[in-house]
Amino acid sequence: MKIEDIVNLTEGTLNNTPTVQAISAATVYYSKVNQGDLFFSSNQEEIDQAITNGAYAIVYDNPDIIRKDDEIAWIQVSDVMLAAFKLIRYVAIKKEAQFYLLSEHELTFLKMILVHKTNISFISSDWRKAFEQILNSEDSLFVGTDSELMHQIKPDIKRLEKEVEGYAVADTLFKTTFKVGGYVYQEKDLIPFHLEYLLRVVHFCDEHTLSYSMDKLRYTKHFMPVFIDGQLKSTQASKSDKVAIFTDNLADIVEAREYIKRSNTWVKGIVLTPPKTKVPGIDRPHWFETEEEVREILKNTLFNYAFIYNADKSILNTIKEDYTLF
Repeated sequence: MKIEDIVNLTEGTLNNTPTVQAISAATVYYSKVNQGDLFFSSNQEEIDQAITNGAYAIVYDNPDIIRKDDEIAWIQVSDVMLAAFKLIRYVAIKKEAQFYLLSEHELTFLKMILVHKTNISFISSDWRKAFEQILNSEDSLFVGTDSELMHQIKPDIKRLEKEVEGYAVADTLFKTTFKVGGYVYQEKDLIPFHLEYLLRVVHFCDEHTLSYSMDKLRYTKHFMPVFIDGQLKSTQASKSDKVAIFTDNLADIVEAREYIKRSNTWVKGIVLTPPKTKVPGIDRPHWFETEEEVREILKNTLFNYAFIYNADKSILNTIKEDYTLF
């Protein structure tokens, strides 16, 4: 690519008259710079090392950077990251690449059910890693969950379709029977209010001819139930009326509590959170600062189900895969 094209794409200013006229590749890591490359950075030490490695052009936004080699191109921009993604947009058009912004739940299910992950790229939330992924990948389908980053890559970023085929046939809090694609999947380890995410992902896979398998369906890190006894040891569901539910988001706690109310299930529930966490509909959650405090609350409080926000399930013993139905 010609230097003048880089200046135009990044909307930068060429601050010297270089002897080089074009670059052969681009990177944001000085360690990856080879002879003839373009390097994005505003760190003096990184830039100096990149030049030693053979960089032909530097894109930077720090006006205090010292230009130590006027034979290469020095292109000043308003923001290095934005400039890098302006180049990426050009690359994406050339590749005819497609980009999708997914929710965390959608991404979890996509990774879970995919049979092969070789023809799709999962974009890192680190912009430098994302830059390298898109630039160097042979894939044309990219997905990510970082909204700000994905909009930098493609301002009109696509989301998964919401109105898709499939519906629940029967469900309980911890099991869902559903139909999609002409098949009925019986009592899968799926939270009923997670079905919508799964169905969107299934539609996405069908749309892009991605192989998937429902045999891989399991509870997710977003909502992990563990049946326990009085000593907090995991046990078979048939032997326990207590379940600890580990979750990484408050929305699932709210959904689950609403589901239980609609189901007319008369059970005692408690919510455990780090201090000052506000949970909609809960005036006084049980606050904890340490895992030991979580264990003490579970041992000394009457409950049938306990929602535990932002604690690791490792505080209990090995999880069993036999779940009861409320």
